[in-house]
Amino acid sequence: MKRQPQNQMPADGTRRRAVKPVTVYPTGTLPAPDMAGYAAARGDLERLEEIIVPPREAATFRVPAGHFFRIHSIEGPQVGDLNLWSADNLNERFFSGKTRALHGTHVSTGDQLWSNLPYLRPLATITFDTLDWYGWDDDGGGIHDVIGTRCDPYTNAVLGGEEYHHCCHSNLIRALASETGMSYAEAEPFVHDVLNVFMCTGFTRDTHQYFMKGSPVRPGDYIEFFAETDLLGALSACPGGDCSSEHSSDTAKCYPLKVEILRPRSGPPAGWRPSTLAPYSGRHTSGADG
Repeated sequence: MKRQPQNQMPADGTRRRAVKPVTVYPTGTLPAPDMAGYAAARGDLERLEEIIVPPREAATFRVPAGHFFRIHSIEGPQVGDLNLWSADNLNERFFSGKTRALHGTHVSTGDQLWSNLPYLRPLATITFDTLDWYGWDDDGGGIHDVIGTRCDPYTNAVLGGEEYHHCCHSNLIRALASETGMSYAEAEPFVHDVLNVFMCTGFTRDTHQYFMKGSPVRPGDYIEFFAETDLLGALSACPGGDCSSEHSSDTAKCYPLKVEILRPRSGPPAGWRPSTLAPYSGRHTSGADG
């Protein structure tokens, strides 16, 4: 429950609240993704690898720059939590906050997934989304959010006193540790806020609290990305299934997800080059060049 105001509105309160909003990060100067080029490249794809992510677990995958990857619903409605890193430098990772600031609370075709500071470049571009028809529902919900964090055992312990070790946070740590040879403790700091793939979420209109509702995803749906640099990814099949009731559960019906790595036979779009670091002359971190 939100606290009730302790102070009365001042005489000019209505005027203060009526100030018009200003977009924080206008994106008109961002280079526009070559969607026509991506569409042409995706017209003839060769599948290089297929990864099945078991329910309540996570799996890693690698995507070379200039290749596509797809996340598929294959057996039933299921959401997934996605982490992305630069394959050569785990310190560079997906930055959900800046992606949200640039593209909005939910992402779809044409939006890009940006990396953290001091790197700040597109890691991947969303090139196709079978759920792009959903838009915004009457509750204000949308698909593929970058507002949630990831279900984790720490919050569960705080809110309910229970320890649950198949949360997406834990799943992603185990997968990254297995991929890299790091210990669980060494891998945990590299796991970061996620793209909630297929998840239907929003904010309540009265208290503006984060909500979830049953995902509209069905077998055959998928979201497709183009790798703007060499990527290491990890995907967790959320223990909440379609997140229609809870997101950290051994009882919710869960299904596997599938990741495909795809090579465009004709190559990437003409003129495409791997993404480069933000053109900031005051960069001080030598690791940004790694």
